[in-house]
Amino acid sequence: MLDCQLYGLNAGGHHFTNVALHTIAVLLLFRVLRGTTGAIWPSALVAALFAIHPLHVESVAWLSERKDVLSAVLFMLTLAAYVRYARAPSIGRYFIVLMIFALGLMSKPMLVTVPFVFLLLDYWPLRRFDEVERFKPGSGITRSLNQRPSFLFLEKTPLLVLSGLSCLVTIWAQDQATGSLEQLPFTWRLNNALVSYIEYVRQTFWPARLAVFYPYPNNPLSIWKVTLASAFLLTVSAIAIFLRKKRPYVLTGWFWYVGMLVPVIGIVQIGEQGHADRYTYLPHIGLFLLIVWGAADLANTWHLRREYLWLAATITLAVLSYGAAVQTSFWKNSERLWDHTLSVTSNNDFAHNNLGFLHLRRGELDKAISHFETALKIRSGKRQTRYNLGTALVHVNLANALAREGRPEEAIVHYEQAVKLRPDYGDAYYNFGSVLFQQGRIDDAIAQWQKALAIQPNDLAAHTSLGNAFLQKGWPEQAIVHYQKAVEIDPSEVSARNNLAWVLATSSDPSIRNGAKAVSLAAQAVEISGGKDAIFFRTLAASYGECGKFADAIAAAEKGELIAISRGDSHLARTFEKDIALYRAYIPLHQAALH
Repeated sequence: MLDCQLYGLNAGGHHFTNVALHTIAVLLLFRVLRGTTGAIWPSALVAALFAIHPLHVESVAWLSERKDVLSAVLFMLTLAAYVRYARAPSIGRYFIVLMIFALGLMSKPMLVTVPFVFLLLDYWPLRRFDEVERFKPGSGITRSLNQRPSFLFLEKTPLLVLSGLSCLVTIWAQDQATGSLEQLPFTWRLNNALVSYIEYVRQTFWPARLAVFYPYPNNPLSIWKVTLASAFLLTVSAIAIFLRKKRPYVLTGWFWYVGMLVPVIGIVQIGEQGHADRYTYLPHIGLFLLIVWGAADLANTWHLRREYLWLAATITLAVLSYGAAVQTSFWKNSERLWDHTLSVTSNNDFAHNNLGFLHLRRGELDKAISHFETALKIRSGKRQTRYNLGTALVHVNLANALAREGRPEEAIVHYEQAVKLRPDYGDAYYNFGSVLFQQGRIDDAIAQWQKALAIQPNDLAAHTSLGNAFLQKGWPEQAIVHYQKAVEIDPSEVSARNNLAWVLATSSDPSIRNGAKAVSLAAQAVEISGGKDAIFFRTLAASYGECGKFADAIAAAEKGELIAISRGDSHLARTFEKDIALYRAYIPLHQAALH
């Protein structure tokens, strides 16, 4: 909200905020690592890797992922507050940790793993597990407990409670937003999660062919992939545990990476992506810790010259910076982003659908239809019911394109498929009704719009369309009900307001006509539209005529006539001339049929 107040819809301003938050997170990360380890250059290198790794482009360049960079700042502040608390425990300092952690969870629920990260920091670099065993009773909240390692687990309890509440709220919110999605078979999700862990490691060292969307594997992954991934995870985990005394950073770094990925690794699948670059944003820090401190240890063991380390670090940062710049260039516009995605992935129906929608908005119907048909062809192999919502969306998009190209019968087939796949898809019913209405099948259109309203009672467009249909059927009372509902839903809605005024001004039923109310509604419609729509002036003129204010009616009609002439609408201009002749004869518009 603040961004929109400052920048409006200027994308540059919003991107500036994302980059600023990302930069703050980088600086805070350096400060925390330097403060806890005392190692300046390794801390700086970890922060630099976090700053420019190509996998992080999505989190910064995609404005909708503001939650990533915002939660990163709060995550780093939480770490800093926890380090401060760990060095001198007190209730006040612990409360600060809780407060910042709560803000982080509200930014992005992925931070639910923070208590686990704190335990890893307790092991290294804070080494609190060593300290509690030799710590003598002191003051404050740790007097009776801080001599036991179990206290380090116990003190995380309030944090775990916040994490649990965040999980419950997130599950509820996802269910409200997307409906109850059927999960893929558990073995599929588990296997994909195991392979994704390794894929993220591979992309860390070779961040090429990155995409904004990676399709979920349509079939169970091969046994050898899952076996190798499992073996790799178990082996590295065993090594981390084995080296925990001599190389404690290995344990902290590795399990930081593994643990922070748990909420987004896909055991509970949200969406249709197999994995996503943005999921590595904070978990990556663990890998960077392991790599940088491990490289420093190896250099000391092999007695490498410092110049070699500087050269390796410089080359690494330069290569990654170039990769990040290239990856960022794909975010220039939607067409380039999705074209690139298609070039580096296969069977990506999601990308085809988005490109099709882009071409549909441009009016490039042939290209849109081609992409939608390709997307449907790919999705035909996805039989699981959890894909029905996405497939129904593609059917609706294709139907919309076909309808705009003048192929309504083909469009109807796809609308029928959409509502069959997802009977709770309100937009499909609305668009279906619109095409039927254009074909003159008014009763069928009404039936579809009523189904849309049964699912989405506050669908503004459906209420307005139903009002138009009932008016065309000669049922003004029902039309008025829906126009009034549309105006209640959105006080700035102009079409329903104008149509309601027209009914109140021109109905043949005296019990329905209400000139004063019609004038009020019509005047509001003219004001909201900026006085640029000739039709609204015709309604306003008719409303004045119903009230007997014929001079005002003539003035409004003349304004409308001028607008119609300026836009080359000769038919509407002649209609205004006829209306003006009636008003000069002191005849309201609803009596025109009698003369």
